[in-house]
Amino acid sequence: MAHILNNKKYLQDVLAITNLNIPWGNLAGTTIAISGASGMIGSFLIDLLMLDKLNLDAHIIAFVRNEKRARERFAPYIDRGKIEIVSADINAGVPLTVLDNVDYVIHAASNTHPRAYATEPIQTLLTNVVGTDNMLRYGLKHNMKRFLFISSVEIYGENRGDVERFAEEYCGYIDCNTLRAGYPEGKRAGEALCQAYIKEKGTDIVITRLPRVFGGSMLQSDTKALSQFLKKGVAGEDIVLKSKGTQEYSYIYVADAVSGLLYSLLYGGKGEAYNVADESLDVTLAGLANEIADLVGRKVVFDLPDAIEQAGYSKATKAMLDSCKLRKLGWKPIFSLSEGIEHTISILRNLA
Repeated sequence: MAHILNNKKYLQDVLAITNLNIPWGNLAGTTIAISGASGMIGSFLIDLLMLDKLNLDAHIIAFVRNEKRARERFAPYIDRGKIEIVSADINAGVPLTVLDNVDYVIHAASNTHPRAYATEPIQTLLTNVVGTDNMLRYGLKHNMKRFLFISSVEIYGENRGDVERFAEEYCGYIDCNTLRAGYPEGKRAGEALCQAYIKEKGTDIVITRLPRVFGGSMLQSDTKALSQFLKKGVAGEDIVLKSKGTQEYSYIYVADAVSGLLYSLLYGGKGEAYNVADESLDVTLAGLANEIADLVGRKVVFDLPDAIEQAGYSKATKAMLDSCKLRKLGWKPIFSLSEGIEHTISILRNLA
């Protein structure tokens, strides 16, 4: 199996972020702890921070659940002594690392797809509450400068029909008495915990809220509808739609998601939350399926979801983010929907 770091298109996407107006000097020589480091977002972020072009000389502490997979994924950086792999279940506790000080802590660990919500509802909830608390405690013990909590569009709940897009102050309806509620309620509780740490301990924390993210660094275990579409596209098969596809959501390519995280981390205000979204990527599920089908020369077919998938599906029919607040910090996305899809399929085909 090919290594993603040997994929030219993937590396081009990572390099594209270096041209943005990010204060890279603020990261030079720093130590950055990242939970969920081997996930889609965490791994892309690490590849960016390790680029020779940036010459940041940063040290990464990567918290992972699967140490073997992480060591394979980050082998080039381990060989250079630039990354420390820490195998940990952050819900059970976060071990102190060998370094005395950590500059930034980025909490990216979370179940983020329907089958995980349905089969691991306890872990889904606890990672965003207990796991967040443990990462915050870890950061305070290591004298961190700032903590970044990666939250989700899910915290807004269902659109009440009174707005077109969710701005950061919006609060919609969530039915807490469902199996799936652990994810959005967990993210809400995680954000509330961050605010509690700010008020009680003076911790410097910033929050980003992501829409549905996709890209070549996505995991094969991902069961989001978009991820399933992309996997079918990679295989050259018809795209399977498991609903009428009228749901309208925001999407973002992983490279733009990561740049949004960095703008929030390095420019954002203490205690503030920022939506990361590109309104040009707002599309219905059916529109997304057709976009991928057209690209790979296949068609869209309908099939019923199984009971586990259905239990994990979002009930929201319209969940689009307003990114004006983040754009005021200078952030702007690079990749269009068609570019992101084409790049993702190309990268994943090369890895197959």
